[in-house]
Amino acid sequence: MYTLIIVLIFIVCLLLVLIVLVQNSKGGGLASGFSSNNQIMGVRRTADFLEKATWFLAGALIVFCVLASAFIPRNTTRQESIMSKQIQTAVDPSQTPNFPTSADQIKTVGDKSEKKTK
Repeated sequence: MYTLIIVLIFIVCLLLVLIVLVQNSKGGGLASGFSSNNQIMGVRRTADFLEKATWFLAGALIVFCVLASAFIPRNTTRQESIMSKQIQTAVDPSQTPNFPTSADQIKTVGDKSEKKTK
Protein backbone atom coordinates (compact mmCIF):
# COMPACT_ATOMS: atom_id res chain seq x y z
CA MET A 1 0.00 0.00 0.00
CA TYR A 2 2.84 2.34 0.87
CA THR A 3 4.50 1.78 -2.51
CA LEU A 4 1.25 2.51 -4.33
CA ILE A 5 0.84 5.81 -2.48
CA ILE A 6 4.44 6.80 -3.25
CA VAL A 7 3.88 6.09 -6.96
CA LEU A 8 0.70 8.20 -6.87
CA ILE A 9 2.64 11.03 -5.20
CA PHE A 10 5.21 10.99 -8.01
CA ILE A 11 2.48 11.01 -10.68
CA VAL A 12 0.70 13.93 -9.00
CA CYS A 13 4.00 15.81 -8.72
CA LEU A 14 4.76 15.37 -12.40
CA LEU A 15 1.26 16.48 -13.41
CA LEU A 16 1.47 19.46 -11.07
CA VAL A 17 4.80 20.52 -12.58
CA LEU A 18 3.39 20.25 -16.10
CA ILE A 19 0.24 22.22 -15.23
CA VAL A 20 2.26 24.97 -13.55
CA LEU A 21 4.68 25.20 -16.48
CA VAL A 22 1.80 25.53 -18.96
CA GLN A 23 0.41 28.50 -17.07
CA ASN A 24 1.75 31.98 -17.66
CA SER A 25 2.20 34.24 -14.68
CA LYS A 26 0.32 37.04 -16.46
CA GLY A 27 -2.66 34.92 -17.47
CA GLY A 28 -1.34 33.82 -20.88
CA GLY A 29 0.34 30.45 -21.26
CA LEU A 30 -1.75 27.81 -22.97
CA ALA A 31 -4.71 30.18 -23.14
CA SER A 32 -2.77 32.71 -25.25
CA GLY A 33 -2.64 30.30 -28.21
CA PHE A 34 -6.41 30.53 -28.71
CA SER A 35 -7.11 33.73 -30.60
CA SER A 36 -10.63 32.91 -31.78
CA ASN A 37 -13.64 33.30 -29.51
CA ASN A 38 -15.52 30.31 -30.99
CA GLN A 39 -13.22 27.67 -29.56
CA ILE A 40 -14.62 24.89 -27.41
CA MET A 41 -12.78 26.22 -24.41
CA GLY A 42 -12.16 29.93 -24.63
CA VAL A 43 -9.23 31.85 -23.14
CA ARG A 44 -10.96 32.41 -19.83
CA ARG A 45 -12.16 28.81 -19.51
CA THR A 46 -8.68 27.43 -20.17
CA ALA A 47 -7.22 29.63 -17.45
CA ASP A 48 -10.00 28.54 -15.09
CA PHE A 49 -9.36 24.88 -15.89
CA LEU A 50 -5.62 25.22 -15.30
CA GLU A 51 -6.21 27.01 -12.01
CA LYS A 52 -8.70 24.39 -10.82
CA ALA A 53 -6.39 21.58 -11.91
CA THR A 54 -3.51 23.19 -9.98
CA TRP A 55 -5.57 23.44 -6.81
CA PHE A 56 -6.91 19.91 -7.21
CA LEU A 57 -3.45 18.42 -7.73
CA ALA A 58 -2.03 20.41 -4.81
CA GLY A 59 -4.80 19.09 -2.57
CA ALA A 60 -4.29 15.54 -3.83
CA LEU A 61 -0.57 15.84 -3.10
CA ILE A 62 -1.26 16.87 0.49
CA VAL A 63 -3.75 14.03 0.99
CA PHE A 64 -1.36 11.45 -0.48
CA CYS A 65 1.49 12.70 1.72
CA VAL A 66 -0.64 12.35 4.85
CA LEU A 67 -1.73 8.87 3.75
CA ALA A 68 1.86 7.88 3.06
CA SER A 69 2.89 8.91 6.56
CA ALA A 70 0.09 6.76 7.97
CA PHE A 71 1.12 3.69 5.94
CA ILE A 72 4.88 3.80 6.57
CA PRO A 73 6.00 0.21 7.12
CA ARG A 74 7.10 -0.29 10.71
CA ASN A 75 8.76 -3.36 12.18
CA THR A 76 6.85 -4.80 15.09
CA THR A 77 9.92 -6.55 16.45
CA ARG A 78 12.52 -4.26 17.88
CA GLN A 79 16.08 -5.12 17.04
CA GLU A 80 18.92 -4.16 19.31
CA SER A 81 21.99 -2.64 17.84
CA ILE A 82 25.24 -4.57 17.71
CA MET A 83 26.91 -1.90 19.81
CA SER A 84 24.46 -2.30 22.70
CA LYS A 85 24.97 -6.10 22.65
CA GLN A 86 28.73 -5.62 22.84
CA ILE A 87 28.37 -3.16 25.69
CA GLN A 88 26.23 -5.58 27.69
CA THR A 89 28.65 -8.49 27.23
CA ALA A 90 31.84 -6.48 27.70
CA VAL A 91 34.11 -7.14 30.66
CA ASP A 92 34.54 -4.27 33.07
CA PRO A 93 38.19 -3.13 32.74
CA SER A 94 38.27 -1.68 36.25
CA GLN A 95 37.26 -4.99 37.81
CA THR A 96 40.14 -6.83 39.49
CA PRO A 97 40.72 -10.38 38.35
CA ASN A 98 39.93 -13.22 40.75
CA PHE A 99 43.31 -14.84 41.37
CA PRO A 100 43.49 -17.83 43.70
CA THR A 101 44.54 -16.74 47.16
CA SER A 102 45.83 -19.96 48.69
CA ALA A 103 48.11 -22.74 47.57
CA ASP A 104 45.28 -25.28 47.86
CA GLN A 105 43.36 -23.59 45.12
CA ILE A 106 46.30 -23.59 42.74
CA LYS A 107 46.45 -26.75 40.68
CA THR A 108 49.39 -27.56 38.58
CA VAL A 109 49.47 -29.61 35.44
CA GLY A 110 51.27 -32.52 37.09
CA ASP A 111 48.74 -32.91 39.96
CA LYS A 112 45.86 -34.18 37.89
CA SER A 113 43.87 -36.93 39.52
CA GLU A 114 43.41 -38.71 36.23
CA LYS A 115 46.35 -40.73 35.07
CA LYS A 116 46.78 -41.93 31.58
CA THR A 117 46.63 -45.67 31.23
CA LYS A 118 48.53 -47.42 28.53
